[in-house]
Amino acid sequence: MTNHHVINKATEITVTLSDGREFTAELIGSDEGTDVALLQVEAENLNKLKLGDSDSVEVGDFVVAIGNPFGLGQTVTSGIVSALGRSGLNIDYEDFIQTDASINPGNSGGALIDFDGNLFGINTAIIAPSGGNVGFGFATPAKIAKGIFSQLVEFGGVKRGVLGVMITTVTPA
Repeated sequence: MTNHHVINKATEITVTLSDGREFTAELIGSDEGTDVALLQVEAENLNKLKLGDSDSVEVGDFVVAIGNPFGLGQTVTSGIVSALGRSGLNIDYEDFIQTDASINPGNSGGALIDFDGNLFGINTAIIAPSGGNVGFGFATPAKIAKGIFSQLVEFGGVKRGVLGVMITTVTPA
């Protein structure tokens, strides 16, 4: 898993593990509306993160952000959940977990986990006028990502209902 904006327009995707192994990843699917993407690698002896119940996350919970800030690789920072249900980041579907764990450019697509290793979110965005962390990091909740991933696997894309209006000019007969 990662963010859509991380892999968008990539011609080749390489996944590097903490033990230094590198794999070419296959893009299973991506959803610009929620900014999530699902990748697959052919590898043995991979540890899986447990998918946590992001609905059970509360303000004040301790979390860990894992990512690749500024290309430094496999960086871990900690903080708390500062707020839930955040929006206003100009992504179509917003319900972000806000954290003060240090999230910087390059952390996008990384994991937001609890101290037991349960995945609660995908690090997605920051608000940073200077381009670096100022204590406002945002993660897409695991619940949203899980729903998107199941559709990407089943349909290769996301199916959404559409309500719309068609407008046409009518002239008197």
